[in-house]
Amino acid sequence: MKIVQTELPDVIILEPTVFGDNRGFFFESYNQREFREMTGLTVDFVQDNHSRSLKNVLRGLHYQIQQPQGKLVRVIRGEVFDVAVDIRRSSPSFGKWAGIHLSDENKKQLWIPPGFAHGFAVTSEIAEFVYKTTDYYAPDFERCIHWKDPQIGIDWPLDGHPLVSAKDENGVRLKDAEVFV
Repeated sequence: MKIVQTELPDVIILEPTVFGDNRGFFFESYNQREFREMTGLTVDFVQDNHSRSLKNVLRGLHYQIQQPQGKLVRVIRGEVFDVAVDIRRSSPSFGKWAGIHLSDENKKQLWIPPGFAHGFAVTSEIAEFVYKTTDYYAPDFERCIHWKDPQIGIDWPLDGHPLVSAKDENGVRLKDAEVFV
């Protein structure tokens, strides 16, 4: 596995070692010992999630204000543009974002620590997105920052207006959001 730093401290790209031949490929999508050795992080994943979305679907920017979740995300079918936004008010990178294309072809993963909002936009015809979380889903603590907040200024690679849920369309601006200290 190779670790690549993003523009944001603590948000990292993981590039697995892939073994392939004319039969297909094999790689370890997660190895706790290697993850700890390569990142210096000791995390305990408690939940795996899987979503399927169509082209131009945008999900996010989500986070939990209590029971914050660290997420290890990847795509097993198709491609998405994945984004992490630092919402730790005391951080020098507060309000800044990092984005990366994740796909079944590049097999990259993104580690998004607690204290960040997360979202993605589907750039292929269909995408299946899987991720591990460090805490359980807690709907009472879930919050959403609007995906098009001009203060954050994410450059989403979209064809027109995305398909979003009512919750995501009604997300608040960062300046009005509950954030981490």
